[in-house]
Amino acid sequence: MKIVISSEGAEMNSVFDLRFGRAAYFCVYNEESGITEFLKNEHADDQGGAGTKTSEKMVELGVQKVISGDFGPKAKDILERFNIQMVILPDNNRTVGEIIETLKGK
Repeated sequence: MKIVISSEGAEMNSVFDLRFGRAAYFCVYNEESGITEFLKNEHADDQGGAGTKTSEKMVELGVQKVISGDFGPKAKDILERFNIQMVILPDNNRTVGEIIETLKGK
């Protein structure tokens, strides 16, 4: 399963970003292979439609789950339409690496 985590930076020790469409980066974690990669959010500074465009990117990447702090209504609609699970974490005191370790059950 491909899981995306919104992130403030492009490293495992980067802080989790509560924003979905405006997150600076996304960590793409592949549960099967254990591989992680960071992608810059090319829509973070867009004037409008950042959540919609970012949701479309998630579909394009073949993601099954997105972990973020919040999702706007248009982003939710797109993610739901493509059966992408949304997990809301209200705590931005964790790093991306800590979230991945939790996903691994460690």
